[in-house]
Amino acid sequence: MTMLKLDGEWALTSLTDASIVAPIMLPGDVHSALLAADIIPDPYLGCNETKVQWVGEHDWLLEKTFIVDADLLDAKAVDLTLSMVDTMAEIVLNDETILLCSNMFRHYRRDVRPFLRDGENTLRVTLKRADIEAKARAERLPFPVPWAVGNNQIPHMNTLRKTQCHSGWDWGICLLVSGIYDSIRLQAISDVRLQQVRSAQQWHSDGSCDVSAIISAECITPEHISLGTVAQIECCLVSPDGERMSQSIALTGSEVECCFRVTQPKRWWPAGYGEQPLYTLTVTTDGQTIEKRLGLRELYLETGEDDVGAAMTFVVNDKAIMAKGANWIPLDAMPSKQTPEDYRRLLEDAKAANMNMIRVWGGGMYERDTFYDLCDELGLLVWQDLMFSCALYPSTPDFLRDVEQEITEQVRRLSDHPSLALWCGDNEVIGAINWYPESRANREKYVVNYDRLSRVLQEVVEREDTSRRFWASSPCNGELDFGDAWHDDNKGDMHFWDVWHSGKSFDAYSSIKPRFCSEFGYQSWPSLPTVKTFASEEDWNVTSPTFEQHQKNGRGNSIITEMFTRYFRFPSDFSQMLYLSQVQQALAIKTASEYWRANKPVCRGILYWQLNDCWPVSSWSSIEYTGRWKQLHYHAKRFFAPQLAVFIDDGETLKLNVINDEHRKLGAKGQVTWYDWQGEVIDTWPVEATLEEDGNQVLWQCDRNVINERKHEGFFHVDMVCDGHALSNTWFDDVYKRLPLPSAKVEANVIEKNGTLTITLTTDKPAFFVHPEFEGEGRFNDSSFTLMPCNPVTLTYTGSASADEMSSKLSIYHLVQSYTPTH
Repeated sequence: MTMLKLDGEWALTSLTDASIVAPIMLPGDVHSALLAADIIPDPYLGCNETKVQWVGEHDWLLEKTFIVDADLLDAKAVDLTLSMVDTMAEIVLNDETILLCSNMFRHYRRDVRPFLRDGENTLRVTLKRADIEAKARAERLPFPVPWAVGNNQIPHMNTLRKTQCHSGWDWGICLLVSGIYDSIRLQAISDVRLQQVRSAQQWHSDGSCDVSAIISAECITPEHISLGTVAQIECCLVSPDGERMSQSIALTGSEVECCFRVTQPKRWWPAGYGEQPLYTLTVTTDGQTIEKRLGLRELYLETGEDDVGAAMTFVVNDKAIMAKGANWIPLDAMPSKQTPEDYRRLLEDAKAANMNMIRVWGGGMYERDTFYDLCDELGLLVWQDLMFSCALYPSTPDFLRDVEQEITEQVRRLSDHPSLALWCGDNEVIGAINWYPESRANREKYVVNYDRLSRVLQEVVEREDTSRRFWASSPCNGELDFGDAWHDDNKGDMHFWDVWHSGKSFDAYSSIKPRFCSEFGYQSWPSLPTVKTFASEEDWNVTSPTFEQHQKNGRGNSIITEMFTRYFRFPSDFSQMLYLSQVQQALAIKTASEYWRANKPVCRGILYWQLNDCWPVSSWSSIEYTGRWKQLHYHAKRFFAPQLAVFIDDGETLKLNVINDEHRKLGAKGQVTWYDWQGEVIDTWPVEATLEEDGNQVLWQCDRNVINERKHEGFFHVDMVCDGHALSNTWFDDVYKRLPLPSAKVEANVIEKNGTLTITLTTDKPAFFVHPEFEGEGRFNDSSFTLMPCNPVTLTYTGSASADEMSSKLSIYHLVQSYTPTH
């Protein structure tokens, strides 16, 4: 049957000022259209954010004229399907209002056949001001419901079902965007409306897997029912190697079930634990097709009590998983820029850093299909927050009804993805009860208000997806536990912000042993090449107006700078400040992640804040908006590796823990070396062992008194080989500012051979946090490492650059250089 896409160019007009007109590409957003038409400046440049706020203070009309042919007009029904309509919208077809939208996260379907005309038709979408609607809804509430003060710049966004960070966050620009961000379709229906296909259950036993698919369809032709005619639905399951299983099912009701038995199923595994084979399920009827990719796997969340408290361990195919990854925010503040290519790049970069889990944060959006498809393909488990964050929310009947429908639709949309591991009710909403004066003064009232909403979320998730756990909030100590999950570390998931927000030193990470830390982070400034994309040279100063406009955390620059004074000698210029901020960020997250991994199996999950940026900004991300890896991301590749060698100092003994996350035994061999500052060996110890599967072993230790007697004489370094992979790490006996670090001379030799660009780094003395930086697009395979005189490092560069360009534009940073003035 005919399907007509209405994507492409539409006409955009301001209903507040009719002189403002422009073309708009849909799917897309109003801000992007105005930017493309040169009506607004780039919001990401300089201080332009303040110059574009008027866009969110207008109502906008989107209009398209299209031709309907006989195939559509001959259909018995024509369904208009819409999703990601942001947010308050009236949709008019040929002067008839056919749909009112008020929830960005809902899916809309309407039979518009009665309103279509032969030939030319006009579809109009009026997008109304979100700020006015939010205020009106807040005024109608029976009691005040605090919004995300301190994050949102526009009040009462918590009353709207819209991406909460659109009105600003402590890393996010305030762009109150509007638009339609998914394809707009007209689907002709002859006899049967194919509505949905869900892979309801998998049963694994005796080397086979039974897969059940529930197909929702509606027969719209009364004469078929009266004549006893039964529509047929064709179902096909294709294995990763092309084996086909097919069957035809009679549509005898609104739902029918199709079952397949897969012998010797190829199991889907998280990254680092196995492969990600995907089966293709195709369902066809009446010219309509729905295709899904399925992963055959078993997954559950183990939260049973133990000697420490209560576990929080994801178990996949009967194997305990060490969850390693980061939090995800919306890909771009302007939805038109959220391209499939950028999704792939970011998620592939996450996997390249040995991540196996991504948390979709509750202040953003339920992600696009391409995000979950890529996570399935790459083996990235998804911790899925529902879209509530850092505020309290209404519990009125109207709000709850809308949310119930939203969650129902989203769970049905996403539950087939093998990557989806957990449904989490919200981000920090339990904790937010303690943040606001109204709720602190009447805690019981707001706890009941919270519970009314949370119960609806739980009931919908448990009704629609019996295969996964519902987790009430992040952080949360467990079922109906409203304890302090920011400081209690013996159960549930934890958010640990004592280092950044409370100003503690990095050793505070070693004061806790979380079961699962789903949020912790430390900011850095962007690299100089990224700064150049939004700030002119006169603003290359961390307190310039432009730079402060691109720092959304009120104390952010002060916190970064103050921590410099605890650990490092102060940097000598602006570029070195940027570099050192990224060293500091990497050191913070490395300290936490390595210590918590060394406490396995107590800790079974580490998700730092955050993976990505939605615009060029100072933030907690490990990948800059431009796609550049910060030093943190390079360190994550090492501290999230399946095998990790880490020094642990308990004050009495310096130990070397070696962690193996794989479920197989592995041989490991290497040595611990105590070097002086010239790179000469003070002492050395060979280490060799068989690493236990899913294990954590101490392979070497040294009395701390021995080290203290020769304090500041040098540093410890480990080099090991495990299963063909090199492991290394470095440990210092004091903070860097007090160490007599040598003034190393690092040199680079650039060679291009057979299309591959390599850079060999050498040094005359030990150099630390060695970081090559090139202004072109691309990245090095490693960075921010210890470089020894006896061990040159050869890097490869992925990107478009000639040897001459690399030689002339390559900068090499290292720690001592950061405070050594160059003349």
